[in-house]
Amino acid sequence: MGSAVAVRPESGPRPVTTASAGGLPLPPRPKAVRIGVIGLGYWGPNLVRNFREVIGDDLCVCCDQQESRVEAVRRRYPSLRATSDAAAVLADDGIDGVAIATPVATHYPLAKAALEAGKSVLIEKPMTADVAQAEELVDLAQKRGLALMVDHVFVYSPPVRKIKALLDTGELGRLLYVDSVRINLGLFQRDVNVVWDLAPHDLSIVDHLLGRTPKSVAAFGSVHTGSGHEDVAYLNLDFGDGLIANFHVNWLSPVKIRYTMLGGSRKSLVYNDLDPVETIKVYDSGINVREDDLEGRRNILIDYRMGDVWSPRLEPGEPLRTVVSHFVDCVRGGTTPVTDGQAGLRVVRVLDAAQRSIKAQGGRITL
Repeated sequence: MGSAVAVRPESGPRPVTTASAGGLPLPPRPKAVRIGVIGLGYWGPNLVRNFREVIGDDLCVCCDQQESRVEAVRRRYPSLRATSDAAAVLADDGIDGVAIATPVATHYPLAKAALEAGKSVLIEKPMTADVAQAEELVDLAQKRGLALMVDHVFVYSPPVRKIKALLDTGELGRLLYVDSVRINLGLFQRDVNVVWDLAPHDLSIVDHLLGRTPKSVAAFGSVHTGSGHEDVAYLNLDFGDGLIANFHVNWLSPVKIRYTMLGGSRKSLVYNDLDPVETIKVYDSGINVREDDLEGRRNILIDYRMGDVWSPRLEPGEPLRTVVSHFVDCVRGGTTPVTDGQAGLRVVRVLDAAQRSIKAQGGRITL
């Protein structure tokens, strides 16, 4: 049996590790990220559930002005601190980031206060009620070195991620047009019109897929309830180089439709978010254009191509779970979110231009 060998201890503290079954140290546990959720109305409870499942007890507090909502969360999560005092959440030095799911008019003051308190922010769409507020939040987050992320949840969905991959690999060719319909009966909002309520979903999808800013926006909308808020609207975005995108949003439709078509020079794609089986269909159909100089006369000849239709396989996953996990990773690692403040700002700029165009009876607004 060999004799013991004295080893001179290294200077400084040694890392604490836990031996695995094989005698090797386990990897260090990721840095804890403590999160608070402000707003427990329609979307807030979904955030609470997903944060709870992703980070467990590191979701340390939730908040809403309505005591009934606070009590509902207390009953479901007895160990989770719940309060009606948002200022107390923002003043808590132990919180690294906050998720804000409150009415649009409150996004800016809450997010600004959170950033000034040194907390990263995940904010519901649309990011703010106007462009100047969005610009200020983006600048503040950059100066403080904090994550500012917008909950453009569809960007993180399996269908949109697959569409992005198909576009990036050139499967559709050069994109020519986008047609999008997002309509249903209600829910009527009291603080914003149908453009600011529904269009951010599709605008954020197109912003992510194209990676381009439109050159101009034209929009039409109508009010049918006397509320002063448009409940039906049509938006047209011109991206230049022949690429246009049209959006129809509507609170008065008797049917619910979530439908987007992308037409490319090689293939086209249909994304039906309400189809659980074939959410995406790719069509190898289109036209081929050729020229014919018959008897000195130049003719444009169009041939129609009718090919196969196929539906790509989608990876399963809850988009909001991906949003929450991504936000935690960005706070932990100091990285930039996919849907960062700049992405939120671009969407707000289009919304603002669309609103000005509606007031100008469809006048085109240059961005």
